[in-house]
Amino acid sequence: MWQVAGGHGHIDHESAIGDMMKYHDVGFTTWDLADIYGPAEDFIGDFRRKLLTLKGKEELDRIQALTKWVPQPGRITRTIVNENIERSLCRMSVSSLDLLQFHWWDYNNPYYMDALRYLSDLRDKGIIKHIGLTNFDTERMQIMIDSKLKIVSNQVQYSIIDRRPEVKMVPFCLKHNISLLAYGSICGGLISDHYLGRMQPSATELNTLSLRKYKKMIDAWGGWNLFQELLSTLNRIAQKYNVSIANVATIYSLMWVFLV
Repeated sequence: MWQVAGGHGHIDHESAIGDMMKYHDVGFTTWDLADIYGPAEDFIGDFRRKLLTLKGKEELDRIQALTKWVPQPGRITRTIVNENIERSLCRMSVSSLDLLQFHWWDYNNPYYMDALRYLSDLRDKGIIKHIGLTNFDTERMQIMIDSKLKIVSNQVQYSIIDRRPEVKMVPFCLKHNISLLAYGSICGGLISDHYLGRMQPSATELNTLSLRKYKKMIDAWGGWNLFQELLSTLNRIAQKYNVSIANVATIYSLMWVFLV
């Protein structure tokens, strides 16, 4: 639900809830969001209430909402942790969080370990079901494992053009039974049939934050001409199996782990 945080155009609240219901009806029952993604947690709360009203508790129990806590790096106290988690519970209209994904961008500030210990206490009380991470590196994850902290997942950017997790992260996570939740696997939609054979898009064509972000990834990876070669190769595979380019790119992210 990063797209509701801004940079992707106007979001109509009622239309968004209606679209969430359509996704649910075709089997998409897990939502990834964050406390800093604008109204994302509020959307989940409203969606849950509407789903309960229209389809009942059994259908409501099918959904999962994986939120994030992204505090400003600084001294973290138990009170700060409790207040922020309580805010997410209220906004999402839940009694416990299915997965709390913790993010911290300043490793020189050691309070992220305090935050994880306080979050672990809330997990032990049932307020959080599972604790995961977002964009932590392997070195910091090793520190957590050495400190006996139980982490179930790490969400990282991973795609056929951004294979950094394959170097250390994937082997580490396999060893310690930690799941990787990959984002950017189709580069915000750039790895798709839509961009096959197209000239490099102009700045005005890159009209969302996602497109601008992942176009920079493509530039760093090798540029638009090389990217077109990749799309052509993916297209040949896609045609052989009667699927889309995006399908092939997604399968790459899923299958690599099983080949290790």
